[in-house]
Parts: sequence; C-alpha cells; structure tokens
Amino acid sequence: MTALTLSTAAAPGLRADAIVVGVAKGTKGPVVAPGAEAVDQAYDGKLADVLGTLGASGAEGEVTKLPAPAGFKAPVVVAVGLGALPEKDETFGAESLRRAAGVAARTLAGAKKAAFALPIEDAADAGAIGEGALLGAYAFDAYKEIGRNGKDAKNGKAPLAEVALLGGKPRDAAYKAAVARATAVSEELNRARDLINTPPNDLNPEAFAAVAQAAAEEHGIQVEVLDVAALEEGGYGGILGVGIGSAAGPRLVKLTYTHDAASKHLAYVGKGITYDSGGISLKPAGHNETMKCDMSGAAAVFAAVVAAARLGLEVNVTGWLALAENMPSGSATRPGDVLRMYSGKTVEVLNTDAEGRLVLADALWAASAEKPDAIVDVATLTGAMMLALGNRTYGIMANDDAFRSAVHEAAEEVGEAAWPMPLPDHLKKGMESPTADIANMGERYGGGLVAGLFLREFVGEGITWAHLDIAGPAFNEGGPFGYTPKGGTGTAVRTLVRLAELTAVGDLG
Repeated sequence: MTALTLSTAAAPGLRADAIVVGVAKGTKGPVVAPGAEAVDQAYDGKLADVLGTLGASGAEGEVTKLPAPAGFKAPVVVAVGLGALPEKDETFGAESLRRAAGVAARTLAGAKKAAFALPIEDAADAGAIGEGALLGAYAFDAYKEIGRNGKDAKNGKAPLAEVALLGGKPRDAAYKAAVARATAVSEELNRARDLINTPPNDLNPEAFAAVAQAAAEEHGIQVEVLDVAALEEGGYGGILGVGIGSAAGPRLVKLTYTHDAASKHLAYVGKGITYDSGGISLKPAGHNETMKCDMSGAAAVFAAVVAAARLGLEVNVTGWLALAENMPSGSATRPGDVLRMYSGKTVEVLNTDAEGRLVLADALWAASAEKPDAIVDVATLTGAMMLALGNRTYGIMANDDAFRSAVHEAAEEVGEAAWPMPLPDHLKKGMESPTADIANMGERYGGGLVAGLFLREFVGEGITWAHLDIAGPAFNEGGPFGYTPKGGTGTAVRTLVRLAELTAVGDLG
C-alpha cells in the first residue's frame, strides 16, 4: 500500500522522484493551480506558457511531464489536469482533487516518492488528495509473474511507494485525522477491490468467509459464520437454494462492530455471489466472463464495516455477507422450484439467474430481526439498472424518500455517482405466483425496480431501508480513469462509510 504523509517542505528542496502540480482549464489556456507557486516561480512565472506550448490545456485527466527547473532535487514535474477553472471566490471541488491525484499516482508507477503540490485549502482537501492518490496507485497483479515479484503487471513497475502532500500541516489535528481517514478508507476499499479481482477458483464462499474472519479478529469485530449445516437448521432457503448446485457450499457471515458510546445501529447487507453462471438458467457466452465480480456488494459491506472499526466511529454497524456460488448441476435449483425463505415466505423461482435477490432476502430478514435504525443492501443485482444508468452510476431505491435522498447526498459527497430510483407499486403484480407467495421475476421492463420491490418484501415492518444496485460501476471493463482502475472498483464502500459517519454524529435524517 502506498504511504501517505504530510509535508511542510518547499518543493525545490524536497528529495523525490517527481513534483505533481495542478493545472486548470482557463478561457485562454492552461492556468497553474494554487499549491504550485514555488514551481511556477522557478519557471520565471511562465509554467502555464510552457505547458501550453507542450499542448496541455488543463482538461481533467490530462498529464504533461517536463524536466524540473534547475536547483530542484526532483528531476521531473508532472502537471495533471483539474478541469475547468473555478468561478471567482470558489475553490476546486473534492472530487476534482481526488481524480487528479489518482491520475498522477497511476502515472507515477515505479517511483519511490512523489510530492503532490495540489491545491490544499483545508484538511478536507488534504484528505481528498490523499484518498485519490491511494486509490489511483492501486494495482492487482498477484497472479502475474511480474506481480509476484512486487511489480505492476502492466508497466513492469511497482505502484508509487510514497505520496508527500505539500502544503499539509503535520502537527494539525484536523490534517492528521484527514490523512488517517483517507488511509483507512482507501486500504479497505482496495482490499474490496482485491477480493473482487480474485479468480473464483480461489475465492469461493468458504474462502471469502475466512478472509472476513481474519480481518474481524484483527480489528476487534465480532464474527459469526453460518455454514451449510447451520443454514439448513436455520431455514435459510434462499441462500441454500442458490448455493445448493455448487460443490462449494454457501455461507452467511455476520460482522458486528460496536462502540460503547453508540446510540444508533446500521445494518449493511451485501450480495456475495462469488461466481454466477446463471445456474440452470445458464448465462450465454459473453455474459459470464466477469461474473467473479458478482460478490462486489458483499465486498463493499465487508470493507465498510472494517473501515468503521478502524475509524472508531460512534455507531454500531452490522454487516451481513450472503455468500454463495451459483452453479448448474444435478442438485441445482430448477426454474419452477419453490423455496421457503428464512422469513417463512415462499418464492417460486422462475429464473435461477435472478439469484441475488434470493440470498439478499434471507440476509435482509435476518438483519431486520435485530431492529436496526436502518438497513442498506448493496448488490450487483440487475442488468436493467445498467441499461437505465450506464456503467458508472448506481441506482438507489428505498422505502423512505427522505432516507433515499440522504443516501444520495452521501454518495455525491464522497464522489460516487448514484441516482435515486422509484419503486412503483404497480410492478408488484408481475411477481404474482399461482404456486407461491411471490415469484422471483416480474415484468421485463423496469427489471431493476422489480428487483427492488422483491427485496422490500423481506424488510421488517417499520424499518428504514435502502437498496443500492451497483451492477454498472462495480466492475470497470474499460480503461482506468481518475482514481478508478480496470477491474473491481470498490463502488459503494465510501458511501457506506459516510453513512456510518453521519449516523455517528446524528446528521443522517
């Protein structure tokens, strides 16, 4: 993991492999951003002109490298685009800083140390830059020879080893707290990325549960793992129905973080399908190659609970990881089978590829039994949500409009693209079954909303609940951008952590 430090050193005298500066897109060309004054002065105040000559515009994500001025101990200056120049009396937003820092950190793979001279107005800016750098430096190469030697698989270079934030205040409590938060959240989010990227032959439900157990023991979190025998004894028909076709049995993992001063309790529920073949309703070729990512919701919940513990948040957080592998076999659930869920409700399975809602239903009912103040579930649930919102935005559904808005605001605050979606009651009719209490499929159109309506049936009465369908942004099949890598992204981790923070201080509805 990349180290993150605060530094009061002046850019010219700092020993580093590179100095990172920000450049904005002005009306007449690139504009050097605050934080880079010493660097600009060393270019006789003409750094913007030099960058313009080299073709830089200041556009978001743009990177321009140039030799450092004479007298600098760092050999290279890296100018990274921040996007549009803010209006008068405004500053660069946290997300602009995160993305720029992420691009710079990824560009500097192989370097031992880089000094980031980006705009820092306060501790929050330092935290945003630190978070972006730590997330942008991420690389998953454990399964490549070059990765096993400690180097980045793509570039043959190790991730950037250290980021020094110039303009930071090492002795200021707020700045130290911001760096500590950025480190804890980024490390756990990157752990979630590792899990998502791990091949399914190495990450089945039992293996995932073992990872959760080890982390729980390390950070003082209570953990309970229900294996197949315990699930059968407890009557968890949804989780068993999905996992019964696999040689690797399902698990339900409960992670409990408590704080002595807490007065509120949040429950997070994550879909953890470690591989989704579709079951008997087998996915067609071209739709199953990335299905190791179908446990992204559980990875996000796991990471958020551990991050809450590391930050010592004054809120009780329970994480439920509903883990199963959805495989076709002679023992697999068939279309037309009826499952008796943990709640006692019966479900006719019309499509075994609509499996995520089945494991979540059992976990939601288990979470509801503890009467938390709110439940949030996270799942790569439907392709329909991708059709609605694309590959970078997740949908938010809820049984309470105010809570849905609060979740949306939390997502926006931390830089995760999300959008509120409705739960139209008329779509429930499509899930009527002549055989069971409800079917696991409904109308084709609005399929993401139908899935949300199904889940709502398994939330305890009077409990505030939100559902995050992260099917689009959970796994990036394109090229990296900002601080987002190719592959597992860790989407929703930061939203869940922020919700816990807001609840801890009494600011969440």
